[in-house]
Amino acid sequence: MSTRPEILFPLFGEITGLEGVGPKTARLLEQMGVKRPRDLLFTLPHGVIDRNIRASINQVTPPCTVTVEVEVLRHQPSTRRGGPYRVQVRDSQTAFQLVFFHARGDWLRRTLPEGARRVVSGKLELFDGVAQIVHPDHILPPEQAGEIPPFEPVYPLTAGLGQRAIARAAQSALARAPDLDEWIDASLVEKRGWPSWRAALEAAHHPQKTQDLSLQAPARERLAYDELFAHQLTLALARARIRRKKGVVSKGDGRLQALVRKALPYDLTGAQRRAVAEIAADMASALRMNRLLQGDVGAGKTVVALLAMLVAVESGGQAVMMAPTEILARQHMESIRPLLQAAGVRAEILTGRDKGEGRAAKLAALAAGEIGILLGTHAVFQKDVKFADLRLAVIDEQHRFGVRQRMELGDKGRAVDMLVMTATPIPRSLALAQYGDMDVSVLDEKPPGRKPVKTVVLPESRVGEVIDHLKRAIDEGRQAYWVCPLVEESETVEWTAAEERFRSLRTALGESAVGLVHGQMPLAEKDAAMARFVAGQTRVLVATTVIEVGVDVPDASIMVIEQAERFGLAQLHQLRGRVGRGAAQSSCLLIYRPPLSETARRRLEVMRETDDGFVLAEEDLRLRGAGDVLGVAQSGLPRFRIADLETQADLMKVAQDDARILLRTDAELSGARGQAARVLLWLMEQDQGIRLLSVG
Repeated sequence: MSTRPEILFPLFGEITGLEGVGPKTARLLEQMGVKRPRDLLFTLPHGVIDRNIRASINQVTPPCTVTVEVEVLRHQPSTRRGGPYRVQVRDSQTAFQLVFFHARGDWLRRTLPEGARRVVSGKLELFDGVAQIVHPDHILPPEQAGEIPPFEPVYPLTAGLGQRAIARAAQSALARAPDLDEWIDASLVEKRGWPSWRAALEAAHHPQKTQDLSLQAPARERLAYDELFAHQLTLALARARIRRKKGVVSKGDGRLQALVRKALPYDLTGAQRRAVAEIAADMASALRMNRLLQGDVGAGKTVVALLAMLVAVESGGQAVMMAPTEILARQHMESIRPLLQAAGVRAEILTGRDKGEGRAAKLAALAAGEIGILLGTHAVFQKDVKFADLRLAVIDEQHRFGVRQRMELGDKGRAVDMLVMTATPIPRSLALAQYGDMDVSVLDEKPPGRKPVKTVVLPESRVGEVIDHLKRAIDEGRQAYWVCPLVEESETVEWTAAEERFRSLRTALGESAVGLVHGQMPLAEKDAAMARFVAGQTRVLVATTVIEVGVDVPDASIMVIEQAERFGLAQLHQLRGRVGRGAAQSSCLLIYRPPLSETARRRLEVMRETDDGFVLAEEDLRLRGAGDVLGVAQSGLPRFRIADLETQADLMKVAQDDARILLRTDAELSGARGQAARVLLWLMEQDQGIRLLSVG
């Protein structure tokens, strides 16, 4: 089934085919991300209005929506133009008013004739002590009262789109929803008390009470599970495809690793040794490795990656390590070059800057197998980059690269083992969402001798004291980072610019003591400024967040972050991780500009309370939501319409286990449940899962 199954055609037709949806409504729906009937099925109500008929408005507490049968007493047109037109009515117990603005009197007299009985429904409010409904939503003769739904769903809207239009379109989409075979394991459906897919949609679009809107309501939970299951099934198919391609057995003899370990100034932590052993075992097996190495700031991932790359070299192959930025790639090179020299292994770096003869020479040496380890940026993806025998690909700071790029890099060799690294501790639900196709190694220990960084939170008014503190620290031979949020003064946003701060610190601390590095400098200048700081020629480095990842200067023991309230927790944690790498007690000063929002205040508090990246990541997820934590633009994180990663991590885990079990028992998805699961993949637009099956 490599084309969309016919049973789903009605859900993927034009949205204008739905009742009441013309070109204008279609454009408004598109602003909400609704392009086809299928999208409308997964746009669920976020509220419900109780329109059950009451005997009297005395039974409710305004302001609220109420539906009552009334007798029309008398009309009171306004004496001034555009004033309110009032109609006095009475229910079984009390009198109140219906109020209309800019309404035509003749229409009102026809709709609400004096002496007639009508059922009215709308928002009841008190105005100067008088009960009134302004512009009722419904006015009908009693015999037509059945047309008012007892519970009316409230949908998310965009400007110009009314509730009635979207509710009508949603009903029309529901009418097209077919009965589909069950793709969820029968025992799970029974255990959770979930309705069938079709019944779940009906229930979710027709909530009867507020509890029906909760994510834990059976219908909603089932629909969320469908999304998570389709996503995890796609990841499991990707994992199975990688594993199905028989791996090349890479068994190291340990001699190069031993030379590097000897050259290290410290012993590996238990977590590092465990991760190296897990990776080496994967590489020695006949299946392809697909592993995530997750570690907090300063947990020593680079060394683990280096030892893994040496396994590839020891077994006669090559390894590549890819970083998201040139500055990071060069830094990795700086840190591993002396170790590789000790082991006698040739390493080179390849970036977009390599041109002409120099580049051609590197590529020739790579193709001939003379280069054991290649470091680089996106440049290593290019078609003409060919390896003699690539065994291992390491991707650093993976959240800048999606699954497809991981696969592209893996195709540079016969059956390349894949190691993905991240220094961003990721909450469990997000790790499952993004790396459900991978096995995970976690570095949860800091290298010995690392002292916790002391974190202080200060208002902007105390910047003078901070500068005095820096003066004393520099006299003692220490170094500091000073991080600013933006590069140039912007008239609209009062962010302290790095350029401005650089000038003021030079005045205070001396011309030669302060360096500057930011994203808009030419690369050569940036590298030179970094080099002067690393060599200790400049004592303070003013920077934007370009130093967030990977910079390692052991003598730098002070980190000042200006307008810290503008940074996310993960970013603050990464920046703080740049200090505390040497023997000196390090400190991180978070300077904020009052007044603080509640979220910003909590963020700075958490930074002061803990330096555990995983605790911070969970808190960040609570404060900001999944999209922002990973930066959805480049995260490759799926956008779910119903499922909620922040609260449904456990459901995600169930989906992952279920998807893997299904593929173990039915690898081609050819059985009855497998066929139903294929329909689900098409329904959830996880076509890449289907493609993986057909290429598999």
